[in-house]
Amino acid sequence: MAAGGFQPVGLWPLTLFGTALLVGLLARARGPWQAAGCGWLWGVGHFALGNNWIATAFIYQANMPAWLGWVGVFLLSLYLAVYPALAAAGATLLSRRRPVALVFAFAASWIVSEWLRGWVFTGFPWNPLGAAALGGFTRAGLAQVLPWTGTYALSGLVALLGGLWWLGWSQRVARPVVAIALVILPLAAGRLPQLTPADGAGRLAFTLVQPGIPQEDLDNPALFEAQFATAARLTRRPPTGVPRLVLWPESGLPDYLRDGYPARFYEATTYAADPVLARQRIGRVIGPDSLLLTGAVDLEIRRGRAVAARNVVTALDGQGVIRGSYAKAHLVPYGEYLPMRGLLEPLGLSRLVGGTFDFWPGPGPRTLDFGPWGKVGMQVCYEIVFPGEVVDPAHRPDYLFNPTNDGWFGTWGPPQHLAQARLRAIEEGLPVLRATTNGISAVIDAQGLVRHSLPRPVAGRIDGVVPPPHDATLFARWGNRLALAWAAALALCSALALRARRG
Repeated sequence: MAAGGFQPVGLWPLTLFGTALLVGLLARARGPWQAAGCGWLWGVGHFALGNNWIATAFIYQANMPAWLGWVGVFLLSLYLAVYPALAAAGATLLSRRRPVALVFAFAASWIVSEWLRGWVFTGFPWNPLGAAALGGFTRAGLAQVLPWTGTYALSGLVALLGGLWWLGWSQRVARPVVAIALVILPLAAGRLPQLTPADGAGRLAFTLVQPGIPQEDLDNPALFEAQFATAARLTRRPPTGVPRLVLWPESGLPDYLRDGYPARFYEATTYAADPVLARQRIGRVIGPDSLLLTGAVDLEIRRGRAVAARNVVTALDGQGVIRGSYAKAHLVPYGEYLPMRGLLEPLGLSRLVGGTFDFWPGPGPRTLDFGPWGKVGMQVCYEIVFPGEVVDPAHRPDYLFNPTNDGWFGTWGPPQHLAQARLRAIEEGLPVLRATTNGISAVIDAQGLVRHSLPRPVAGRIDGVVPPPHDATLFARWGNRLALAWAAALALCSALALRARRG
């Protein structure tokens, strides 16, 4: 039930109810081990429903049957459930199952467990509990507190509100007025109205392109030229003399844009097997006053053979000159590389994304200054879900660009991915522009409000100006240390409640 608060369902009361039931189970547990078992079983159901979109990825992998996707979802849930189990055990140990102390201890433990989930074994922080508190496109709901809490602490606040529901239920006979208040307060908090007006307009013009390429067609060489033609048609505009930013998605360009690769690698691309001609053609498409940011692939060549690839964003100007690039740092295990390849490949396991070699990671968040086109921070696809890891704090950008391919994430994955991009916008105080192959593309302002969007599965473009950034938020300065400070404060509240109970 708690996963029902995530997109695309978006029913906030289900998150409260599911969390409240878990706290009630912990209150009756006979010790931390039994509490951990309750948390683990709760987590299996929670993650199996919330991550069901992962099963869809196997439809596009010829080397593995589609039914294996559901086995993969279940096995992943068995692991992810360890983190609610840790939160449950920690809450029981800290509170000794005293009701008020338990509610605060559960919230504190949840923050720490989600923080651990964000980095252990490279991390998988998809669908933090706080994502359920995010309002619709035109309001941020309870997520408005993110600049002062961060996502992990927002999740702790959601856990606290769910605990208050259980506390209200437990007090329904002895203190009915308190019980009613403890039910109404969390409901109201989860649907908090927008407290500040929408930001004004910025100055930098942009064209964001969603080519509408179905996932099953994306890697078909016979369709590469038609796909490029679609992107070109959606990009062109009459010359204006005004600088314009053009945004294409991840997997937006099949051409290898860099020189120096063996000729055989250029032969399967779209334009004359020549990177110079490919770049010049793109320059003519975007025009002399434009800068294109597009997803592409760079190869790592050793002794005339490709040994690895990098998932990059390449910046091209109107003359077809490469102005800079960013290589994805947070790669997807089993999607972009196969962990323990020497052990797993002989067993018949492979990556979900086709290819005979792995992607290599880049160095991490970088800000690239493109002069009239602004300072941009880039996060490719999955990278945007990592709180505190999307911005170079020493060189704060004007906006974030998040090119992605969500076409193999089913119907649940794309709206969840968009929700997490909105969380990053709010906690960092930066607008986020998302260009996707097949939806959902969106322009998100620094308050997390969706200014414009293109639904699945259409081809289209968005024209506008990049929303302005805010000053660096408290979270932007402190990062996840801020969330851990909130965890410590909630643990202190639990200790004080426990001491008051003893007194």
